[in-house]
Amino acid sequence: MTYKINTLGAVTLALATSVSAGWAAESSDPIKLTLHDWSGQLINTKIMGSILQEAGYNVEYVQADYIAQFAGLKTGDLHLAMEIWETTGREALDDATATGKVVNVGETGLMAIEEWWYPSYMKDRCPGLPNWEALKDCAEEFATAETDPNGRYVGGPVTWGGFDDERVEALEMDFEVVHAGTDAALFAELESAYQRQDPIVLWVYVPHWAPAKYDGEFVEFPPYSAECYSDPSVGVNPDMAYDCGKPRGPIWKAAWAGMQDKWPGAYDIVSAYTLSNEEMSAMVGKADLDGVDIDTVVSDWMTTNKDRWSGWVAK
Repeated sequence: MTYKINTLGAVTLALATSVSAGWAAESSDPIKLTLHDWSGQLINTKIMGSILQEAGYNVEYVQADYIAQFAGLKTGDLHLAMEIWETTGREALDDATATGKVVNVGETGLMAIEEWWYPSYMKDRCPGLPNWEALKDCAEEFATAETDPNGRYVGGPVTWGGFDDERVEALEMDFEVVHAGTDAALFAELESAYQRQDPIVLWVYVPHWAPAKYDGEFVEFPPYSAECYSDPSVGVNPDMAYDCGKPRGPIWKAAWAGMQDKWPGAYDIVSAYTLSNEEMSAMVGKADLDGVDIDTVVSDWMTTNKDRWSGWVAK
């Protein structure tokens, strides 16, 4: 597996004056933070980068695939990933930390839900929702001209993982998984369908503005267990894995294992850093709904929360 670096998109920030006399940057080498393809992750990462810059560190942003980034974190070509979701990335995180080359720096404070979601108006067309078994009886209600008679499920970009294709097969659901190309395209599908009251079921995640803007519910699949993903005999289908819902839980910070030795002050800042779901959902809404530039959203947060992040830097 390889990771992808977009050199045109990489941004190297100049050394900034430290807000703390507690330490000077231990190395002028850039700390490389990974950027992905959804607004919340960009905001989260750029807030972290801005705090590190204020503490006197050199920061570089590198565009990287969500799962493939672990290859770079293991080698030290990449140094920090700010959003590893329990829902889709925990297996890759555990595999990476087991090598001793990547460390879990702790929770971001954000709590993740990623699951199939439908607008409330679909409940009238598919009685029995939110129970997943209702979808087996009314798949045609979610069909489009391209998928008929199968229902259409709009999944996230392929790079997000999530095992939706495997789940559809394991639960013997008459659905076709169609992956959106980008985060923006995913929610453009929802907006378009919602305005016309068209059938749709799609990947929605929290923290995000969508569950607040649109009236709807998450589908309730059989409860997740690690064994459901790893042992085909566990779950409603005795012959296949992934026959359950997705995990829920924290969003983690992951770092190259050498970061703590090379930049111990920066590592301490990363460890202390936290945000809430409410903060993140509001910021993503500003970016995606109000059209505010992400760098402006980050700058506003830095100004409003200076006492807070200064405390992380000063520790």
